[in-house]
Amino acid sequence: MVFGHNSNLTIGTITLHVQTEDRGETHALIDTTVYYRGRVLHRRTNNYFDLLPLDDDRRQALKLRLEDQHSTVIEEIRSGQLQLAVPPAVVTPPQVESQTPSQPSKLLLELANPKSWLSGKHAKLQLTVREESGEPVSAAQILVQIEGSEDGSPLQTQTDSQGRAEIEFEMPKITGSPAALVIHAENHTAKAQLRFALRAKPRVA
Repeated sequence: MVFGHNSNLTIGTITLHVQTEDRGETHALIDTTVYYRGRVLHRRTNNYFDLLPLDDDRRQALKLRLEDQHSTVIEEIRSGQLQLAVPPAVVTPPQVESQTPSQPSKLLLELANPKSWLSGKHAKLQLTVREESGEPVSAAQILVQIEGSEDGSPLQTQTDSQGRAEIEFEMPKITGSPAALVIHAENHTAKAQLRFALRAKPRVA
């Protein structure tokens, strides 16, 4: 079972999002990421090779270890022990209305491996984000969510300088209908979304 925690933490005038997740037995990693407006400010990863193979007692120990890592990062932020380089707020100059306002730009979001993204219960999404002109979009925020699952928490990542992003996770149990894989991409000017219907018991790709 893959599980995790998501917390919003307000420090002064800024709000941080702290996400801790178990990457599954295949990776055996506990990964904590601190986000500010979609930007990664800090990442902490620890393995749990010593708990493998997992049984009921070791799963409970893993859950406690994950909770401890999540709360430790939050406490270090609150106490100032963990110093984060928060980017300065961007001040947007007032806009002057024109007689012929331009259309808002759009993002083109593509799943590069639509037929092979799911293997058994392991999902690996290879994503590309481009502008309408075809130019790659770097630092676009990617959110992935499985609607209709027992764990609706979104996963987050960002595109690289080539507009590419890759995210891996273990598929949660589908508990509702309709179920769907929802992928959302956004930068400071535009957004895009993909939605794929899921079966309760998807076939191995």
